[in-house]
Amino acid sequence: MQQKHSDWSVVCHSDFGGKGTVAVVEPEGEGFRVVRLEEAAASGEPPERRPVFFGVDGEHRAILMNAVDKTVRHAAAVPADAFPAYAYRDDAHGRIWFMNDGDKETGNDTLNCGDQGASVTIVERSSARVLKTLCVGRGHHVTLFWQAAEGQSCQPARKAFVSNLLDGTISVVGNDADDPETFLQIIDTINLAEAEHEDGRADALPNKAFPHGMVYSAVSGRLYNLNNGYGTIAVIDPVSHAIERRLPLKGCSNLLDSPDGRFLIGKGADRKSDPEHVIGRLVVIDAVSGEQLQSLSLPDYYPSVYRFSPDGRRLYLTSASTGKGVQRDNLNKTVVQVYDTSRLPEINLLETLEVGLADCGRRPIAFARRGAGLSHVFIPNPSDGTLSIFDAGHKHLATLEISAPGSQEVLFSFWGEGISGA
Repeated sequence: MQQKHSDWSVVCHSDFGGKGTVAVVEPEGEGFRVVRLEEAAASGEPPERRPVFFGVDGEHRAILMNAVDKTVRHAAAVPADAFPAYAYRDDAHGRIWFMNDGDKETGNDTLNCGDQGASVTIVERSSARVLKTLCVGRGHHVTLFWQAAEGQSCQPARKAFVSNLLDGTISVVGNDADDPETFLQIIDTINLAEAEHEDGRADALPNKAFPHGMVYSAVSGRLYNLNNGYGTIAVIDPVSHAIERRLPLKGCSNLLDSPDGRFLIGKGADRKSDPEHVIGRLVVIDAVSGEQLQSLSLPDYYPSVYRFSPDGRRLYLTSASTGKGVQRDNLNKTVVQVYDTSRLPEINLLETLEVGLADCGRRPIAFARRGAGLSHVFIPNPSDGTLSIFDAGHKHLATLEISAPGSQEVLFSFWGEGISGA
């Protein structure tokens, strides 16, 4: 007998380049149904003033923020040019942090920050109330939430660390509502500059660190920030904000930590060694010693998004597209790799899931939980306009149409309960 579906809904925003559509996938009986939100006319506003799409409420209404006055409304229809902001959930405090990377040319959010950086908007999930729009550094952001361990002296005891791609910095934000003087205020800026890459200037700002990928290990008690521009990991004390050491990690573009905090997993792609083939890469690093323990080469595979299963025993690595010409043609863009991570640092390919096409730069992944375990895996196929659904044992359950074919990217909204991923 097929198990009943858990209580979840998957919200998918399909981006067609300046315009998009929204579909909600949810269980219905022993199967699934797709609810497509009505499309409203585009706002016609310049990019920085377009409505911001947060997610969908329980009545299938879009949750939209006015970019100018920060008011939030629930609407039956989604403006075609609504901006689907990438978000990080602060589950410990019921807040979501929505990222604004600024304009493509300068990395500045000219509406909120002028020429002084880009912004992050912090929203209370229960009421959809905007708490604050905060100006941080320029460009793309990665956000990590940290809380002092019991007995550890730190003021404030809760912080958010927000990396700024184009400045080469990390903004440290107070995230402790019990400390009103620092709550949602920038309390420090960590300069990631490495003098040997900046003409001897250890204080170069902006610099070429290009941070992307930040994790925390409870085993070591340290933050690990991947500096793509330098090919290093900055190991940071979250209390003092000091960079204690730097670890080499060339050829990786993102960083993930194992659920127990013992290991770091880097991923990347080599486009230079072979003009006809992209070589994907996975690297396992000991979080305490910094030693690289295993490195895997993945021919003709561009690793897009990777996430551990809720129990940490499997690692899912989605495929997407990069390069051009023969390199791009040779890529496998219709599978997701599943790795056995139950014996880390050993990591082995367990299974390959056949899905649809992602002839674009990014393919996310989402999971529905059942208790502490996994009930469903959701993999979008942007080029096909579909969503593939698997059960916890990787049995293919359905492939559902969520949009017209040819979207440039699908973004999941994690506003609701029951769904996690990236």
